[in-house]
Amino acid sequence: MSTERDEGLTRREAVVGVGAATVVGAAAVSAISGGSTEAQAGSGGLQPPRATSRLPTVFLPHGGGPWPFVDVGFGEPSENDALRRYLEGVSAAPRSPPKALLVISAHWEERVPTVMTSTKPPLFFDYSGFPPESYRLTWPAPGDPTLAARVQELLGKGGFKTATDSQRGFDHGTFVPLKLAYPKAELPTVQLSLKVGLDPAEHLAMGRALAPLRAEGVFIVGSGMTFHNMRGFMNPQAWAPSEQFDAWLRQTATLPEPERTQRLTAWASAPQARVCHPREEHLLPLMVVAGAADQDVGQVTYAARYAGVQLSGYQFG
Repeated sequence: MSTERDEGLTRREAVVGVGAATVVGAAAVSAISGGSTEAQAGSGGLQPPRATSRLPTVFLPHGGGPWPFVDVGFGEPSENDALRRYLEGVSAAPRSPPKALLVISAHWEERVPTVMTSTKPPLFFDYSGFPPESYRLTWPAPGDPTLAARVQELLGKGGFKTATDSQRGFDHGTFVPLKLAYPKAELPTVQLSLKVGLDPAEHLAMGRALAPLRAEGVFIVGSGMTFHNMRGFMNPQAWAPSEQFDAWLRQTATLPEPERTQRLTAWASAPQARVCHPREEHLLPLMVVAGAADQDVGQVTYAARYAGVQLSGYQFG
């Protein structure tokens, strides 16, 4: 979305957290049942994919606003450092260098899935109330109209109507984490919108339609947050609900198919789901990357306390 308001709170107000409680430092979470391996915060948990010609898919938490390039007063220094290190390691996930990036950001919704087609996308500073330097950041990655057309082709074969946008720039769900992962901004990058309605089954189907891109050298990245209740950050009452939901999500993401898809489709029935996501736009990029994962089982590659809540990140393949 181009603005970030939730029940009267601006992003800046939530980030500053007037009257908020002190946040405990980043903590590793214990392994969940089912034998999956979880990375501790800041441990560089992204793993090279198993021997395959396909690139992995990744879902990452992108943090708050223009951090870490601007001090926004959000989270403890140790928490920010752990998340920064994790995001810097995202580029190590593919075994071979990708030819291009396809990013699904929580901050763009359209009536039909829409792709950016500019050859030189600008940055779209879709936040407000931050210091002036927040609006001088750069990340001049080139666009890729050919990849955008291929995305449309695949989505069309999957039964989706699509659209293009030649004017939109990279929003902070894309440029903030990728400025850390790919600071040279050399890889062609295309951003794909979510679909209005935020139907999890539709977004899983979008991902399935896009799965062939993985064998074509395209690294598919979903950018969102596993917790996104603006009144919950830095609020001690939010820790327990966030951990309950995140434990369910960690278990779900590491299940084989078709159990993973079944549970993600019914995510709203998970413990504390609507406490953690009053509106689910920050969760839906996970559906796309999980759909594109096909039969690949997920790995928990980031799991830490951040701004008073539990967050996690995932890799498939």
